[in-house]
Formats: sequence, structure tokens, C-alpha cells
Amino acid sequence: MEFSKMYLHFMCVCVCTFSLWLSPSCECESLLRMTSLLVVFVVLAALGQTRGLLVNIAKGGTVTQSSVVWAGVPERAVDVRRFNIYRQRSCTHTRREAGPWWRLDLQKTFSISTVTVTNRRDCCHGRIDRAEIHIGDSLQDHGNGNPRCAVISSLPAGGSVTFECKGMEGRYVNIVIPGRRKILTLCEVEVTGTEASPDVCG
Repeated sequence: MEFSKMYLHFMCVCVCTFSLWLSPSCECESLLRMTSLLVVFVVLAALGQTRGLLVNIAKGGTVTQSSVVWAGVPERAVDVRRFNIYRQRSCTHTRREAGPWWRLDLQKTFSISTVTVTNRRDCCHGRIDRAEIHIGDSLQDHGNGNPRCAVISSLPAGGSVTFECKGMEGRYVNIVIPGRRKILTLCEVEVTGTEASPDVCG
């Protein structure tokens, strides 16, 4: 039979295990080291290096798109599922049209770190080729006139690819295939970032 207790001793945190048959054994960790690790984490967070721990802010927004067919509503792209086969009901679908687009409204302005897009696997994965990601606060041309973060030259079938937006600020995240008559299908869109600081100068 054994049990453990935690002690705070001088500048260390110790966890000791006690047994009826053996002498107590303790493992101690320096408080200074633990504090240093915490400081490093905070600094990395401030520098934007903890991307893997950032929250997907897309799921808190509202979405719309240029058209809907085959029940491919825009909400499917923010259902927090990377299902990439259409019958799994997790991919969007516009009609074939000039400049099809999808838009996420984050409800307030964010500094955007990344946008991750998941492509369809079972069919037509080339449809997304040459799509563009735009970020900004304007609704000119449905938001497609905002500054461009990235061009999606192509995506592998069923693949998820992350695009760096390097702190671009905006309330709206658009994905659009400009110009040509195309179908836009998205199986998931994930966005990371932090709420933009207010303009103190007005």
C-alpha cells in the first residue's frame, strides 16, 4: 500500500511516495525552473509562437456564400469537422457561377494568424484551384475586395493546408474564386487569431 503527498519546501515543489515497506521517495522540481518555463511560455505567446494552442475562432462567427446547391450550406465549413466526403454532410457547395465566394463574419475585428482550408476528397478536388483568401472590414463586393492573404494554387484531395496571414486585421474572411465560372466547395475552414487592439487615437 502506498500513497503520495505534495510538499512545498523552500524553493522546490516535491512529490513524495510513501509505502508501508519502503522508505519514502521524493521527486522535487525547482520553483525557479518552473517559473522560468512559465515565463518562456508567456513570451512565446506574446510573439505568436503558440499557434498550436490557439482557438479556432471561425466557429464563433456567422457565414454566408454566393449560392447553395446540393444542400451544401455555408455553415458546413465551420462545423468543426474535417470530414471530406460529400455524403458526410460537412462540405459546402455553390452552383457553377462567375466568382463563387464564401464569407465568414467574425462579429468583430481580429488580427488573423492563420486560415486552414480542408478540401473535398471523393470528387472534384481541383475545383478550389486558384481560390483566394481575403481579410478585412469592408463588405465591398461581398467582402471580396478586402486585402488578399493568400492564393490557394491547389490543395490535395482531402487535404488540409494552413495559410499564414501574419496578423492581417479584419472582421471578414472570404474565400473566392475570382473571375471564372466555377463551383466552390469547402469541407472546413479554421481561423486562428486574436482580437485586434482598439485604435486609441480614434
